Amino acid sequence: SKLTNLGHLEMTWRSRMHFHPLLVRILHKSRLRYYGKPEKKMDMPYQAYFEVADGSGMMSMVLWNSLCPEWYHSMKVGTVLLLAKYTIKASYPFKTHATPGDSQMKRFATIEISLNVRDPPTEISIIPEEMVKPEWGLPEVKYRFITRSELDDLPHNYSCDVIGLVTFVGRAERARKREHSEDFWLYRWAHAIDGTSDQPFILELFATSQPDVFEHIHPMTYLVCTQMRVIQGLTENPSRTVYLTTSNESQIFITGWHKGQPYTKDAKVKNFIQWTKSQSEADQIRKTVIGGYYPFPRPPDSFVKY
Repeated sequence: SKLTNLGHLEMTWRSRMHFHPLLVRILHKSRLRYYGKPEKKMDMPYQAYFEVADGSGMMSMVLWNSLCPEWYHSMKVGTVLLLAKYTIKASYPFKTHATPGDSQMKRFATIEISLNVRDPPTEISIIPEEMVKPEWGLPEVKYRFITRSELDDLPHNYSCDVIGLVTFVGRAERARKREHSEDFWLYRWAHAIDGTSDQPFILELFATSQPDVFEHIHPMTYLVCTQMRVIQGLTENPSRTVYLTTSNESQIFITGWHKGQPYTKDAKVKNFIQWTKSQSEADQIRKTVIGGYYPFPRPPDSFVKY
């Protein structure tokens, strides 16, 4: 059928009601958001957004309401979609954005693609990877993997991806979203090593929309975390307090979930796998810890230093 592209949509969206189908690849995926309120009668108050791209650039795509339980888990990073009967809206200004792996890619930030169950009912098709043709010009998924030896030099709030061997995972803890609120964030601390430093990655992992992964992070699993944010220098001794925390767009993968993921082609991921082959499993198991309370950043050794 006759296709359009994201660049053409940005130029023409105000002057038309109906748009030609789009062929795009998902580059980033947010967590699922529930926006239900007691006074509003809505069946499925869910929303998720994705960053999708074609040869002309990248744009946000929002999945609404009952389409979320139907499509959210099928729409993975790297998935190619054919979209028809979608709508175009001015983009929501307060949304967070993923940091693209390709810094040269053009971002169309003024509008977003809206996928709804009616008015009009969007038609979504997933194109299997083996049927994707090079002449479609769809960009590959790119990452920003860092090693532990590079972490200390990165600025606060820098966005990156990491891979490591889990040596510690703490119990799940809760933090209030707002003071006096009944809503909580669920999170756990983990340590992961990659062989480039004596220090581990210290990871604050909030529960994303992947409960099956979040609940099964164990020592000795290969852990990949994407779209993590660097938190630098909370105390006078910054070298001890650099850690990584999840963002709205973070995805977490553990052993058993890596097959077919786009990051398996990344050079730093391949280097890490080579390093793990040189390690003694028995030696690493002896150094692993699970559970318990993990205060971070750690308090000083004595009250005098407080």
